[in-house]
Amino acid sequence: MKRRSLLRTATTLTAAGLAAGAPAQSTAAPRQRDDDAASLRVHVVLFDGVEELDLAAPYEVLAASDHFTDRTVDVRYVALDGPRTVTAAFGTRLRADRAWAPEQADVLVVPGGGYARRDQPGVWAEIQRGALPRALARAPRPGLTISALCTGVMLLSAAGLTHGRPCTTHHRAKADLERQGGVLKNARVVDDGDLVTAGGVTSGLDLALWLARRELGVDAALGLESMLEYEARGTVWTARRNNG
Repeated sequence: MKRRSLLRTATTLTAAGLAAGAPAQSTAAPRQRDDDAASLRVHVVLFDGVEELDLAAPYEVLAASDHFTDRTVDVRYVALDGPRTVTAAFGTRLRADRAWAPEQADVLVVPGGGYARRDQPGVWAEIQRGALPRALARAPRPGLTISALCTGVMLLSAAGLTHGRPCTTHHRAKADLERQGGVLKNARVVDDGDLVTAGGVTSGLDLALWLARRELGVDAALGLESMLEYEARGTVWTARRNNG
């Protein structure tokens, strides 16, 4: 049995038992997926030098969210240069089996990594190469949420997507983000509608939990927090909340 399936089953049974005042081993009817419900398609962008934690945390959380919703959640790794193997910051080799296709996604997640290592692969190298920022600049369309975490936000900045908009990034890149026109918010996650950003290496957990809550509902986020034994950290700044 897959680890997430086992954890989700245990979490569900425990919650059902507590709610009913019954032992945790009490059986509960399995969730029936609504085949008519629209799927949530998430593309996590890979590039050489990407930080392992930046890419793994959103993938894990959003893939696991499939267990706590009637909607189908499809999470994929994609690379701009088509299906290929990517070498991450600490040497992990990952296969992006899907080509770049933001028109087929509902949520695009851009991790960070390598912004400070300017002589090595990573965000800075991708900015200098230019291809990924240009592709990101062309990606926006109705129905697509573009999100990024840590220094991945600087790829969005290079694409012009954060200019004049509330956003955040890793603390060492905040001054650069602001100089490039971003409206810096000192929040863990900043939600400006179709642009969602998060700051810090571990913020992929909080970004993904917020996206799960926003797209799938509070119960899905609560289920994920229980399964992961992690509670979302920090305050989420949202345009809706701050602008009435």
